[in-house]
Amino acid sequence: MSTYYNGQEKKPLQRQQTDGPIYLPPIQQQPPPQQQRNLDVGLKRAVSWTEDDRETKTQKIVIPKDDKTAKKPDQQPQQMQVSQLTNQQPRQPATATPVITTATTTTTASAFNSGSIRQPYTSIYNDQAIIHQRVNRPKLKLDDFNISRTLGTGSFGRVHLIQSKVNARFYAMKVLKKTEVIRLKQVEHTNNEKHILESVAHPFLVNMWGTFQDSNNLYMIMDYVPGGELFSVLRRSQRFPDHVAKFYAAEVILAIEYLHSKDMIYRDLKPENLLLDAQGHIKITDFGFAKYVPDITWTLCGTPDYLAPEIIQSKGYGKAVDWWSLGVLIYEMLAGYPPFFDDDHLKLYEKILACRIKWPTYFDANGKDLLKRLLTPDLTKRFGNLKAGSEDIKRHGWFTGVDFNRILARQIRAPYVPQIRGEGDASHFDKYPETQEQYGVTGQNDPYRNLFPDF
Repeated sequence: MSTYYNGQEKKPLQRQQTDGPIYLPPIQQQPPPQQQRNLDVGLKRAVSWTEDDRETKTQKIVIPKDDKTAKKPDQQPQQMQVSQLTNQQPRQPATATPVITTATTTTTASAFNSGSIRQPYTSIYNDQAIIHQRVNRPKLKLDDFNISRTLGTGSFGRVHLIQSKVNARFYAMKVLKKTEVIRLKQVEHTNNEKHILESVAHPFLVNMWGTFQDSNNLYMIMDYVPGGELFSVLRRSQRFPDHVAKFYAAEVILAIEYLHSKDMIYRDLKPENLLLDAQGHIKITDFGFAKYVPDITWTLCGTPDYLAPEIIQSKGYGKAVDWWSLGVLIYEMLAGYPPFFDDDHLKLYEKILACRIKWPTYFDANGKDLLKRLLTPDLTKRFGNLKAGSEDIKRHGWFTGVDFNRILARQIRAPYVPQIRGEGDASHFDKYPETQEQYGVTGQNDPYRNLFPDF
C-alpha cells in the first residue's frame, strides 16, 4: 500500500479546466515483478481480509481520548506539476494514454451538468427479462468454450478469457480451486456470490450466465468486460476531474441502489472492482463479499481502506456501509488517494474511527459537503441511510443537472472510452503466467461436492 499511496507515482494532477479534451499522462512504468502484488488484476492495495483474520487479530478498537498522535493530520502526497491544459484540439494520443473528455459536449450538456430541472426518477429496474433468459438456457459445461489467456489471478483461483463454441461470443470464466476455497474458509462467501449473481441483472453489474464444477474446481461464466479496471485509469490520471468522478459515482449509485432494493449489500466497493465496458460504462464485479441482508449482519469482511466504522467496531451493520464506501470511492477518485490510509492496519482503523479528514483545497464545495454527509460515523446522519434513502444523495447539489434516467439508460457518453481492437481484445489487462492445471477432471473422488450443491 505504501508504494501506491505514499510513493512517487501516486500524486494528484493540477486542477482541470472546464472545456476541451484532457489528455492524461501515460501510465507509469511498472515496478519489477518481485515488487508486484499477486492480486486479481494490476497493482492494487492490500488484499481484502476475511472474517477469520479479523476475529483473531482485530477486535473492537477504542481510541483513547488522550491519544495525541491521532490528532495529527494525515500527510498527503504533494501535487504533481503538469503542463497547462489547453482548449485546442490535440493530436490523437498513444494507445497507452487514456482520453477524458469534458461533460460539456453536445452529447452530455443537457443531461449531465446543465443545471436543468431534474426529471422524476424511478429506482426500480426491470431485470426479469435477463434473469428469465439466464434461467431458461441449457446448463453450461466446460466443453462449450475455448479457453484463452488469463485475465487475472487471486488467492484461490484465476479468471480466463474464453470464447463460446455456440455463439462465438467472449466471456470471462472465474475458476475457483475447491481446496483453496475451503482452506481460506470462503465456502459461504463463494455460495453467496453464486446465489446473488444469478438473481440480479443490471446495466452496471457484471452478469453471470451459468456455473458448473468438476472434481477440483468451481466455474462461473460471466460477461467479459474488455475495458479493464477503473483503478488502472485512475492510476494513470493520478486523480479525476470533478465531472469525471461524478459520472462514475452516478453509475455506482444506481447499481448499489438496485442491490439494496433486493436487500443485498455489496461490501467491497473500490476502484479495483469497477470494470469499464467497451463504451466506458461501469460494471461492478467480484461479489465474493456480497450478501442478502434484510436487516443487519455481523460478518467481518471488506477491504481495509473502505471499511465503515461500524464494521471495525464489530457492531451489527446494514446497507449504510455501502454508502460509506461510496464516500471513500468519490474521495479517492477526486484526490487520487483514499481519505484514510496507513501501512499499519490498526492505525488505519483508528483513523477511520476518528474520522478526521484532510480536505484538498481543489475539492468542489458541493463535493466536499456530500462527502461529509457520506463519511460520517453517525448512522442517523449518513446520507443513503435516512428516510429518503439514496434520493438524498442523488438530489444533493453536487449532482445538480444530472439526469439519472439517462444515466441508467446509458445515454450519457462516458468521459473515457477504452480503445478496443475488436472482440476478445484483452490489452487492458496485465499478462500472467498461464496455469498448467488441467480443467474438467471428473470421475475422481470429490469429497467437497456437497459443500457447493448448487454449482
